[in-house]
Amino acid sequence: MKIKVEKPTAEQIAEMKKCATWSKEESVFDWEYDMEETCYLVDGEVRVTTDDGVVVAFGKGDMVTFPKGLKCVWDVRKPVHKHYRFD
Repeated sequence: MKIKVEKPTAEQIAEMKKCATWSKEESVFDWEYDMEETCYLVDGEVRVTTDDGVVVAFGKGDMVTFPKGLKCVWDVRKPVHKHYRFD
């Protein structure tokens, strides 16, 4: 299962800013996605390690899509503030 990281367009950012927000301090925690999630990071720096050992880094200004069924460990290296939606 692949995590998609991209630089969003101005239109994509405007759409994501209509979505709910979530914030998290520096921490490490397990997570599992029961639905696909797309998020836009307003602030922060994160490294996610998937259950098959792949490490994906992303941060401020990135749009990230996590596939349904993904199991991973989040390592929040700088406090995160993001807009997100489930599809």
